[in-house]
Amino acid sequence: MHAVYFLNVIFGTSMSKIAPKNMALLFMILAFVNKESGFNRYAKPPRTKLFKIIPYKRPSSSLGYSQAVKKTWEQYKNETNNSLALRTRFKDSVMFIGWYINKTHKINKIPLNDSYRHYLNYYLGWGNYAQKAYKTDKKAIIFAKSVKTQSNIYRKQLKSCKKSLDRKKYIIF
Repeated sequence: MHAVYFLNVIFGTSMSKIAPKNMALLFMILAFVNKESGFNRYAKPPRTKLFKIIPYKRPSSSLGYSQAVKKTWEQYKNETNNSLALRTRFKDSVMFIGWYINKTHKINKIPLNDSYRHYLNYYLGWGNYAQKAYKTDKKAIIFAKSVKTQSNIYRKQLKSCKKSLDRKKYIIF
């Protein structure tokens, strides 16, 4: 069985209905969620250490499936009139990533099917990407390559099990 099919069973709804229409490709969104949180709804960045042993502050306000920071999440909620959206809700996180990819397409003119450059935008932000900050950020390049690889895997899986995804009934174990 495919990972995407299991996601449908776990979340109880068709992923094709969750993904924003005409905004972003579903396989790319799933690859972003996998990279950002490993599908952990309460994922947060690890705390920094004080004197190398005492847990201290987190490096950012990232939270949830999408690892969206508070400021960008608030922008999303305002622009989409979705004041009840939660970073820990899968559907909201998927919609957020779709919104971000669509906005990246408009701002930095990235083709909607280019998971590599979209992830660089997601990781660095629109401004830093436009300033080509990725040229000096090896970590961003490595992460974007892994997202591209995972995106291709999900694309193939979605293609091969599309009939299963479009069914309206799911068997919950």
